[in-house]
Amino acid sequence: MKHFPVFLALEGRRAVIAGGGEAALAKLRLLLKTEAHVTVIAAEPAPEIMSLAAEGRLALIERAMEPGDALCAALFYAAHDDDAEDARTASLARADGALTGWVDNLEQSQFITPAIVDRDPVTVAIGTEGAAPVLARAIKADLEARLPAALGTLARIGKAFRGRAEALAKGRKRRDFWSDFYFSAGPEAIAQGEDAVTPALEGLLARHLAEAPREGHVAFVGAGPGDPELLTLKARRLLHEADVVIHDRLVAPTILELARREARLVSVGKEGFGPSTPQAEINRLIVEHVAGGAQVVRLKAGDPTVFGRLDEEIDACAQAGAGYSIVPGITAASAAVASLGQSLTKRERNSSVRFLTGHDMKGFAEHDWKALARPGEVAAVYMGKKSARFVQGRLLMHGASPATPVSVVENASRPDQRILASSVATLPDDLARAALTGPALMLIGLAPRAAEAALEKEIAL
Repeated sequence: MKHFPVFLALEGRRAVIAGGGEAALAKLRLLLKTEAHVTVIAAEPAPEIMSLAAEGRLALIERAMEPGDALCAALFYAAHDDDAEDARTASLARADGALTGWVDNLEQSQFITPAIVDRDPVTVAIGTEGAAPVLARAIKADLEARLPAALGTLARIGKAFRGRAEALAKGRKRRDFWSDFYFSAGPEAIAQGEDAVTPALEGLLARHLAEAPREGHVAFVGAGPGDPELLTLKARRLLHEADVVIHDRLVAPTILELARREARLVSVGKEGFGPSTPQAEINRLIVEHVAGGAQVVRLKAGDPTVFGRLDEEIDACAQAGAGYSIVPGITAASAAVASLGQSLTKRERNSSVRFLTGHDMKGFAEHDWKALARPGEVAAVYMGKKSARFVQGRLLMHGASPATPVSVVENASRPDQRILASSVATLPDDLARAALTGPALMLIGLAPRAAEAALEKEIAL
């Protein structure tokens, strides 16, 4: 991020534009929406600028810019459509201590003006750091259509009511009140007319004051394989509402960014055969936060019901009397097989699929390897990179063909996804050469569709 997005307070401060043509008018349309004292400096100002000056909406200096013209200015725009004059005036403004922006010159600007959706006092700013202004305009158009025109009115009335709402306890109690207002009671009231909004607020406040504090609760949420677009709508909503997010190591940062900015993020990462947070400590953290009245999201990679130690955490909640719910997610096996262009089951090939974990070596050894070694069988091995030689040995020992395909998918569904097409005969050596560093899932009995088609063609010949 080269440009840090902020909303600059302009009330009562100077904003200066040097230039009198179309570029200057475009910036004026934005600045005149603010409460800044706007000054335009132009030797030949457009008629529209002169009219605005005559109406008292801006100060007009009809000459070329001189040293000192931008003193005490919070912002300065060079808008001449002339590179040499823009360079000269921007240099003068910087010397006067103003932040300078050149119209259509990203490299020479100290700030940039984003695309804006105006629902005053609600303002949405969209920036692409100059990389894709067409995309910014498309996003703006989409938001303009989505945000109701009455949103600004609701925000203004809500702002005036904030002092009254301070009768509610800070934190979740107030957030629940404002959430009810902006997404339910407010829109319903304003449909009857602006005069109906304040009485609706008063009634809503009385109800929230009378309500008992919301009890703590934990939602065991599946974060999916890593692509944030694969999150369920319910998972997104709970992340947005959570006070505390207790997350695994493998949860993608792009998904954690969906949590509320004020939410507390607690990492309880576990690493196969490496350092980890003890399960007892994870259980204690969940129960402690729920007992304190927090809305907790226990965020697990993939699906919480698949190799997620979910039962141990639910048992801890049940023993403590803590309320809980489960929100499933897309498990890594589903994402990995999709990346191969395959399915986990197929008519006349296999009617069942086995999920194994390579992390629990004791339990791993007790699987029915004779059944897994049969032609056409499919198994998904989670956390299996370090157990590859064991898998190979067990399969060969029980009669599996050395040519049995094995696909390993690293970082399934993420931008850095990698697919390794291998076989039982070469699996450990192929993994060593590939040097996979991310989480990987092993699919025994499946090859990427393109590789499978090529193999079938070779056999036919």
